[in-house]
Amino acid sequence: MSASRRLVLALLWLAALALLAAFIAPRVQLSGDLRKFMPAPQTPAQKLLIDELGEGPGSRLLLLALSGESAETLAVQSQALQARLTAKPATGETPFKLVANGADLGLDAIPEHLRPYRYLLSPTLDTQRFDAERFRAELDARVQDLGSPAAAMIEPLLPSDPTLETLKLAEAWQPANAPQRLHGVWFDRAGREALLAVETHAAGFDPEGQQAAVDAINAAFAAVKGDTKSRLTLTGPGAFSVEIGGRTAREASLIGTIDSLVFVLLLWVAYRSWKAPLLGGLPLASAGLIGLGAVALCFDGVHGITIAFGFTLIGVVQDYPIHLFSHQRAGVSPWASARALWPTLGTGVASTCIAYATFLVSGVDGLQQLAVFTVVGLATAALATRFLLPALIDPAPRDAADSRWLARAWERLARWPRLGASGGLVVAALALAVVVFAPGAFWQNDLARLTPVPPAALARDAQLRSELGAPDVRYVIALQADDSEHALQASERLLPALQRLRDEGVVDGFDLAARYLPSIATQRARQSHLPAPDELQAALRTALQGSAFNDDAFDDFLADVARAREATPLSPRDLAGTPLAASIEGLLLAREGHATALVALSGLQDPGAVARVAQAHGAQLLDLKQASESLVAEYRERVLWALALAAVLLAAAVWFALRSPRRVLRVLAPMTLTTLLILAVLRALGVELNLFHLVSLILAAGLGLDYALFFDHAGDERAEQLRTLHAVIVCSLTTLLVFALLAASSIPVLRAIGGTVALGVAFNFVLALLIVRAPVREPRDAVA
Repeated sequence: MSASRRLVLALLWLAALALLAAFIAPRVQLSGDLRKFMPAPQTPAQKLLIDELGEGPGSRLLLLALSGESAETLAVQSQALQARLTAKPATGETPFKLVANGADLGLDAIPEHLRPYRYLLSPTLDTQRFDAERFRAELDARVQDLGSPAAAMIEPLLPSDPTLETLKLAEAWQPANAPQRLHGVWFDRAGREALLAVETHAAGFDPEGQQAAVDAINAAFAAVKGDTKSRLTLTGPGAFSVEIGGRTAREASLIGTIDSLVFVLLLWVAYRSWKAPLLGGLPLASAGLIGLGAVALCFDGVHGITIAFGFTLIGVVQDYPIHLFSHQRAGVSPWASARALWPTLGTGVASTCIAYATFLVSGVDGLQQLAVFTVVGLATAALATRFLLPALIDPAPRDAADSRWLARAWERLARWPRLGASGGLVVAALALAVVVFAPGAFWQNDLARLTPVPPAALARDAQLRSELGAPDVRYVIALQADDSEHALQASERLLPALQRLRDEGVVDGFDLAARYLPSIATQRARQSHLPAPDELQAALRTALQGSAFNDDAFDDFLADVARAREATPLSPRDLAGTPLAASIEGLLLAREGHATALVALSGLQDPGAVARVAQAHGAQLLDLKQASESLVAEYRERVLWALALAAVLLAAAVWFALRSPRRVLRVLAPMTLTTLLILAVLRALGVELNLFHLVSLILAAGLGLDYALFFDHAGDERAEQLRTLHAVIVCSLTTLLVFALLAASSIPVLRAIGGTVALGVAFNFVLALLIVRAPVREPRDAVA
């Protein structure tokens, strides 16, 4: 085939990839929901943890601190910032459900349409009655209030609320451990930072929604800051996810750029041709696009981890064209070279695909996505190398076997002692001893250890949570019921016991939905305590005798009470769109067929005492940290079972291809020893193994199998051994560099993958030479 026809075919391939990319791009729905990489929860604590991770208010909470100026200036800026963040934009909806800074005490604390319900929501009528004596005391107090500095706030309330029940409710609904208020807004204990708490509509792991929220906050702060020296601190899961996403994208872009440059440089040096890097990239691009398209077709959304890790795995397919390039030589057509390599290449690809296909039975959506991406991508790259790439290769390239430096390198390597069965057993025993007896924890169960958020940022977040009186993020009391009404009733029965625990210092504070919305049963009981209109009017008329108020001053109050007597009690859905809804929805989780009422705790001193009280009232104290660790342990168990199944299937695939016990053992030995050596090195360095180490072990095993199969394929013919050595050196160098860069990443997940696979590349290369390499067969005339 002429050079011009090969160029046309390459351009057609590129055009097909561009069309495929244009077709796939709009169908890829990216997801950042970590629940996709978790097994199905089993225990109540696990179910609550999974709900909280994705949708709970804890994941939506952003904490803001303004500093750098006087308290008066910061208070003004806090007010202005709250006004900007709550203002509805001209187009679209505000990204925030709630913006609190302590300044909402007063008329705006309770929406206008809910104010007639104040006597159903307030506990006042549980212990007091509306009679003439009570009204007279209240009216005397109002006269004094009107002569005080608070008159401007109280006077508008009086016609409809002479007992100031609205303000009592607003005060009661302030956070249980709210920070101090200076100049009308929240401040830290030192009085140097103005504090705000913001709840977003977007879940904490919705990267686009959280990015929009963070951008809106930064833009609003820039507008209110003016020329002052104020500084904004922004923390919380959403802020961290935005920062992590940006840093991950920057590091991935840098590593990808360096990897691409090294790939181009290495292939250009190795094959002395500018075409080799371009042609070698075509199977890689095909694998990535078709793998991504397969995931988009099979699943509702594509997880970001699937793409990041999947493309890392797919990067191994660069080995396929390298083997073809290195074995190409004059006098043998590229098609013939591809046919000769195919049994070996196909065995390696099939074995690796089988290993990853075991994740399809893991029951974890994220692992299933990863399996589809990898299997489809590897198969695509292999088929493209076998059936498309030969048409584009120069039929008369340099023969790697003619390289003088490669011949000298092979002569030195040939002097290395071979590692026999006894030597292999010794290495395996030593590695196992290190794995078993190395000090320190073996597994890493703490999900927080996988976060790349700097410790200083986490400490700052913890400090702001403490200042704002945010509840404990580890412990929560849960009450299960058939519906929201029964859950609220159970919460009310628990309330006296919680108050005793607070009085005894067992907890500093607590929060629950019944604090804001009593059960319907309680509201009906309070309705029954409201006096009839004529009775109420008579009591009020008696109290007004001799007072400073006119007889008709409180007609609005009489109308409100009359409405409250006849009103249908409030349910959670009646609070939609109000500040109360934001307070309740995180503490009352209603699902089809059941509901869970939560009690958020702060300053928990004695979990055992709280657990006993909760159990006595039909509730349960949940330890979310323990739940996360048990969930990780169950996830790991599934991965380990998948690994065991993968090992069996991989060995079966190699046996089917080679049909020789001796060859099968020799090919599998480097991969097996490498796995043990990787674990030994990680344990000796004190690294606690996580799930990404385990998944990376499969990738390292696939590389080892690839190297061993090709050295076995080379046999004892010197020229073929040189070509194989050339291919494996180029493959291992490109792979080693990219994963060494990943090992230096600041992202723990990338660091775990990079370190594991980089060790695997080095060990697999050396062990394949020591175990699989055959002695060179001397020519017959030389023997004679």
